[in-house]
Amino acid sequence: MPRQAVDAKLVSMIAAAALALGVLLSGFVISEPAPYELYMIALIGAWSLFGLKLSRAASPLIILLVIFNIGGMAAMTQMSALYETPLYLAVSLFLALTAIFYAAVLEARPALYGVVVGAWTAAAVGTAFFGILGYFHAFPGAEMFTRYDRAAGVFEDPNVFGPFLALPGLVLLHRILTGPLSRIPLYLLPLGVIVFGLFLSFSRGAWGLFVFAALMLTFILLVRHRSGAFRMRILLMCLVAATVLIIGLAIALQIPAISDLFLVRAQLVQDYDGARLGRFARHIIGFQLAMERPLGIGALDFGRLYGEDTHNIWLKALLDYGWAGFAAYFTLIVWTLGAGGRILMRERPWQPYLLCAYIVLIGHILLGTVIDTDHWRHFYLLLGMVWGAIALEARHQHDAVASRAMAPA
Repeated sequence: MPRQAVDAKLVSMIAAAALALGVLLSGFVISEPAPYELYMIALIGAWSLFGLKLSRAASPLIILLVIFNIGGMAAMTQMSALYETPLYLAVSLFLALTAIFYAAVLEARPALYGVVVGAWTAAAVGTAFFGILGYFHAFPGAEMFTRYDRAAGVFEDPNVFGPFLALPGLVLLHRILTGPLSRIPLYLLPLGVIVFGLFLSFSRGAWGLFVFAALMLTFILLVRHRSGAFRMRILLMCLVAATVLIIGLAIALQIPAISDLFLVRAQLVQDYDGARLGRFARHIIGFQLAMERPLGIGALDFGRLYGEDTHNIWLKALLDYGWAGFAAYFTLIVWTLGAGGRILMRERPWQPYLLCAYIVLIGHILLGTVIDTDHWRHFYLLLGMVWGAIALEARHQHDAVASRAMAPA
């Protein structure tokens, strides 16, 4: 093999390993700024020096994220004191940059979808395993992997820990449903660890997210594949999975440490939701305030005024990023879902990754109505994965048109 080809392969392997490490670090967020931030800043800078290209197809992502963050800076001017808001907005801008980076990298090298998902799965299994050990106090000091008596893994909040596990869990489920039967045992153990960790997070949002994602994936696979044998396989696997889930839940609820908290968390409305100044009341107050303040009130100021943050991404966009920021965020979500949905069923090598990322992204958007998702690292990774596929499809179509134009008459 020529020396130049060897060097190119080595550089490619180093780049893949560096990207994998960045995704892996996204599963370890105890506080801000996290090691993920410091590492990714260096990685994005280094990658830019060696030819990171931003394509025209991804320009809506770039423009709308820039406007969103400019809205946050404008809202900051409405604050009487800045507190930690500049750092918060710096993290917002950084996370927007990561979405753009992931989209550009995946468009340039579609094979890196497998690297990203592999690293994400490793991080999910690792943090879920620590969360499980912490929940059961498996060793002295294991409680550091819990919050509020709930599994949190290597996360600050179980409500972020749970949703982080959704994409790797869905990818493993997709491989079980569509892959060779001989490989199913390889996926069952990591999937079991992820699902059990997600369950022990006692995050109602994470439970709903994973159930929604699993049902939507199953439905799309049934619609997409016309084979009667394949559909029968899917239905049989769903029946087995439902049976195992029911049996597993029944066994888990025999453990007092699980059953007591499960009965509390399974209630649809918690005390902090329906109280006089609970989550839902704050939503009403916040929207009324947002209608009076076009520039917003400044990041995190709502929590200082009312004791709790907004717990609603749309309200947070209005108050922390102003009307302009909200418009940019809303447009970005609609554009992403529209452009991604249009190419969702096309036969491409990256289609399974797009399908899983798109479904989980929809779940996160729905989840955003009851929780703030604007600083979830993996949310921006999902955005980058979907926009990488959107840009790839645009390039694919452009190349197809060029090939037809060059073909002899």
